[in-house]
Amino acid sequence: MIQAVVKKGKVFAENVPTPIVSKGSVLIKVVNSCISAGTEMSNVAITGKPLIKRAMEQPAEVMKALNFARENGIQKMVARIKGTIEGGKPTGYSISGIVIAVGEGVTGIEPGMHVTAAGAGLANHAEFVDVPVNLVMKMPDGLDFKRASTVTLGGIAMQGVRRAELSLGEVCVVQGAGILGLIAQQLLQASGVRTIVLDLDPHRLEIARNMGAEYALDPTKEDIVKKVEAITDGHGADAVLFTAATSSNEPLSTAFKMCKRKGRVVLVGVSGMEINRGDIYKKELDFLISTSYGPGRYDANYEQKGLDYPFAYVRWTENRNMEEYLRLVNSGAVNLDEMINATFPIEQVEEAYEQLKNGPAPKPIITILDYGEELDLGQFELKEKRIDLVSKPVDKDRVQVALVGTGSFATGMHLPNLQKLGSKFELRAVCNRKGQKAKAVANQYNAAYACSDIEEVLADKDVDLVMITTRHDNHGELVIRSLKAGKHVFVEKPLCTTREELVEIEKLCSADGAPMIMVGFNRRFSKYASEIKKQISSRVNPLFVQYRMNAGYIPLDHWVHENGGRIVGEACHIIDLMSYLTGSRIVSVSQENLSPSTDKISMHDNRSIVLKYEDGSVCTVQYFAVGSKKFPKEYMEVHYDEKTIVMEDYKSLTGYGVKVNELKSQISQKGQLEELEALANTLKNGGEWPIALWDLVQTTDVTLQIENL
Repeated sequence: MIQAVVKKGKVFAENVPTPIVSKGSVLIKVVNSCISAGTEMSNVAITGKPLIKRAMEQPAEVMKALNFARENGIQKMVARIKGTIEGGKPTGYSISGIVIAVGEGVTGIEPGMHVTAAGAGLANHAEFVDVPVNLVMKMPDGLDFKRASTVTLGGIAMQGVRRAELSLGEVCVVQGAGILGLIAQQLLQASGVRTIVLDLDPHRLEIARNMGAEYALDPTKEDIVKKVEAITDGHGADAVLFTAATSSNEPLSTAFKMCKRKGRVVLVGVSGMEINRGDIYKKELDFLISTSYGPGRYDANYEQKGLDYPFAYVRWTENRNMEEYLRLVNSGAVNLDEMINATFPIEQVEEAYEQLKNGPAPKPIITILDYGEELDLGQFELKEKRIDLVSKPVDKDRVQVALVGTGSFATGMHLPNLQKLGSKFELRAVCNRKGQKAKAVANQYNAAYACSDIEEVLADKDVDLVMITTRHDNHGELVIRSLKAGKHVFVEKPLCTTREELVEIEKLCSADGAPMIMVGFNRRFSKYASEIKKQISSRVNPLFVQYRMNAGYIPLDHWVHENGGRIVGEACHIIDLMSYLTGSRIVSVSQENLSPSTDKISMHDNRSIVLKYEDGSVCTVQYFAVGSKKFPKEYMEVHYDEKTIVMEDYKSLTGYGVKVNELKSQISQKGQLEELEALANTLKNGGEWPIALWDLVQTTDVTLQIENL
């Protein structure tokens, strides 16, 4: 399918894999999408700036990059940044179209329905989109696709109007007559609010007048504060809706000055944020921020999981805001005729953005992209779920890898390591539900093809190894599907998140001729663990091991706390390492957790775990999220036979009473490269698995036990 991709200051029409419908989502054949000129042109401009200038403007992103480099090295950081820049990113967030399929759990929407959809990174400028159900709205009968495709802009404007809390007869200044301002103006007028519209563009002011603005003024041609005072009998406006986009502080200062005493300013657009206390203090003004489309925005439970807010308690969610906007457009209360100025086929998306950037005045207010409306659902079949990128013979001297999932750990760690081990591995395919990301990563690492459906990978006879690096919740399912397809599997921890999945995986792997499976328990492969294992191999008595994992606080609404949480998802690393060092089976597990005094922290990621092994060893794991992030993350003491070995953060190793190879490294070396080397050797030469099946099952089983204790 064709999708608009922003790259190095330009927008391109790229051919990328078509998405498939996912759980809780709706697959839509897009008919029209609306370009949000202000937001999108700003994002395009950012990607065209030199990297140094972008870094200066985004210091928080620079700190993330530096932290990544400290943990993983400069080379991996450079590869990650290069991939982001050269791969580009999708754009657009407002579409209309026809439902092709609905995912598991979706009700009330059926194939063939005419719908709209919203959401950055979801409702992109693309021929097909897969959007969570709470960001999908049905179109009223009689509403055309072009006008309906403005739904997201309408939702943003409506939420700004609601935040202003104005009533019949009050006065609102709309500062900025772009898309949001002109829509907001009409919403205000439909509510009986008097409107004063400000803009520098005479063409846009003329449209505002035609749409019923009581006044449409250019603030550079008169003292606008005095003018507003005169219009309001010396009181000032009841509210100012700031819908302009500027980096200057002056327009916002003017907005405060135009307000009456105890009035309010609602920021919908973008402004310089240096606020003069004198502008707001004497009048006791309220300054409000309007968050996009309304309640539910940026709430993963609402947007991604489809959990609606009760109608009686949250009357206007983002979905209901946009539904109401569509109703008002269909009824004629919101008129878009003078605002929709240009339509381009998706193949000409570059020209559409060029016109917005450098075209003659007056520039279009709303530009629509068109994808064609023709669709026969009875004969429809999704095509191009796979995009072939390079034509090259399969090198069977190397393990052919299909990467499933393109998250930051996969692209920042595993792919650079696979590239470093190029004599052993060859990346054949990249699979990701977002086809544009799959193609970008596949291009960067010279894969043969990119796809959006794992079935493409499982049906590929040349794929030897499926590397699963998705979120934890679907690890088990993808492992099972891959094993049934006869593929060897490397899955990032955890192996799975339910006991039912674990039982089935063990059964599949125990069959004669079963493929090999390996979990990304990398720490046992680190040079630090290997040196400790060598030293303790001649021990007489059991081990007493203490391990500290200063995991760091993660907000409780983050996905890592789901599907077994951080014990199943991360502490499994340490349990695996303990089993590697003892070489023994676990006979008992006990644990105690923190009892928090507040709801900010959870007992589930603050635990003390004690493992007792058949050989008599005792290993304790202190896993906690309440420590300082400035304190080293991991630390281990191994005590035995009056000897002690201390490992600090996989950066140093020291022996007490035992002569060890006292290792040191600048960055943490946790064995991610070495685990892939061990995997390659087993796949090519046979022999024992890098981690025995019983050991993989034991670690997963124990973490599930701990989570349920």
